[in-house]
Amino acid sequence: MENLLLLAHTETDGTLGKNALEALSAAKNLAAGLAGSQLSVGLVGADVQSAANQIATCGAARFLAVMGAEFAQSRYASDAAATETLAKAAGARLIIAPAGSRWNRALPGVAQRLGGRVDTHVTGLAVAAGMPAITRWYYRQRMEGTLTRTARPWIVLLESGCAPAWSGGAGAVSVEKIPVALPPLRTTVTGLKSPPADEQTIRPDAKLLFVAGAGWTKKQADGQAHAAEAEQLILEFLRHAQASLGSTKSLVDLSGEGQAVLKFMSHLNQVGQTGSTPRHPKGLATCCHGEEPHTVGWRFIGERRAVNLNAACSWAQGKADVLYVADAFAVMREVNRLLAARLS
Repeated sequence: MENLLLLAHTETDGTLGKNALEALSAAKNLAAGLAGSQLSVGLVGADVQSAANQIATCGAARFLAVMGAEFAQSRYASDAAATETLAKAAGARLIIAPAGSRWNRALPGVAQRLGGRVDTHVTGLAVAAGMPAITRWYYRQRMEGTLTRTARPWIVLLESGCAPAWSGGAGAVSVEKIPVALPPLRTTVTGLKSPPADEQTIRPDAKLLFVAGAGWTKKQADGQAHAAEAEQLILEFLRHAQASLGSTKSLVDLSGEGQAVLKFMSHLNQVGQTGSTPRHPKGLATCCHGEEPHTVGWRFIGERRAVNLNAACSWAQGKADVLYVADAFAVMREVNRLLAARLS
């Protein structure tokens, strides 16, 4: 029998985030396909009662919790101790958690402590021949593989956007509080620092991904480069649309080539090849040639559109749902004007 444990941490408001609800949905479906399996939920946070009530009707057999001020913030020592204790208390053979900076950092070490195995960047859970199986991408996300493991416990970190978020009703549940013997804590969380909302360019939950290519910094019709205007147009659009910003590898590499760059762009914005494969409902690529490395990063975008002056570019060969053959500068000036008028 496979005892499943869903691990989740609370957000700052005490509830569960979207990625945790997605992992819950995937864990429920997996448990339903495994004969004799039992699903438990393990929660970590300062106070987890609101989070437990949020998913009261999910059908979990047990709700376990590690609570206290020490567990409000991400810290390796406290997170590893909490998750190790929860796994042992639940008798879990298969542990599913949402991939994020907090669990990605702590859970590989927990797998070592438990004598188990861990797989990160998992994109799917299924049952194969009566056993749990996972899917993930390899070779710079060009090849998809399916694998199973006999080693237990097995920790699986599920990427965001790979399963529908659980949307059942709330209720009231009794939570089993599990005591944890913490080691001496050498790290003290004094607060959080984040850029102002208008300066934030990476928004994983945005409805639209806006990808800028190297064409924004090249010479335009007048024979001059207009990087400063490109920055203004792109940032204005991101503010109006609250979109997430992506970039091609060629654009983020320009700084090392002595060419004009967009100052707010970094390798964190890179999409495709060695970058990320975001999952947004819609995507708009501008000044991108659309070759394979970049297209790899777009495989999970729901609706793909592109703006390019070259009607024969690779985006026109079936990689985009809609291709606008136009000057991206002119298009974005008009789009920003229309958005500003609507918002006013």
